[in-house]
Amino acid sequence: MSFSAEIITLFPELFPGPLGASVLGRGLADGLWSLKATQLRDFATDRHRTVDDTPSGGGAGMVLKPDILASAIDAISPAGDKRPRILMSPRGAPLTQHRARQLALGPGALIICGRFEGVDQRVIDGRQLEEISIGDYVLAGGEVAAMVLLEAVVRLIPGVLGKAESHADESFENGLLEYPHYTRPQQFEGVDIPAVLTSGDHGRIAKWRAEQSQALTRKRRPDLLEPDKS
Repeated sequence: MSFSAEIITLFPELFPGPLGASVLGRGLADGLWSLKATQLRDFATDRHRTVDDTPSGGGAGMVLKPDILASAIDAISPAGDKRPRILMSPRGAPLTQHRARQLALGPGALIICGRFEGVDQRVIDGRQLEEISIGDYVLAGGEVAAMVLLEAVVRLIPGVLGKAESHADESFENGLLEYPHYTRPQQFEGVDIPAVLTSGDHGRIAKWRAEQSQALTRKRRPDLLEPDKS
């Protein structure tokens, strides 16, 4: 069974967007994964198709109504659906390569794209939504974040990239940042490709790459080298 992604959004016309291009798009066309975007307003009950209301207790912005969003979730992900229900949210747990790989090995995901000030907490709790963030910043809505999540996941689905080794040495796969890459011409703006990479000695090349990954991680992301305290 292929990976099935379904999106709840106020802007379904934004999808598939970049997810329909290059290798991800080919995987979509080949049936390695599927994508469907549903308009949240289709579940509104008034003639104005209202999906939001003012926050209880006062404050700026608007909040997505729990009854409307819950109806959409229940219609798309009924009881027995094994796919996780994900809410793109700046207060969520940071997206990691490990979580992306977990999702890629599963049946798919239902992804809710928030807008306005947020989502009624009763829906988050009652529908067991997993909140995921793509960074410590705030976007206008969850659509771009959903695309980031899906790109990170879909490229890991077997067959999408073609070769499993295509991502075996990438950043975060082994807890380190990826080593530097080079290609021809041999010299560019007075700088040569490191001699070890053209030596043909695969042992030396592997050692150099491991050392470079360690050094780069230590310089840019020393937190990745800290012992797991969990």
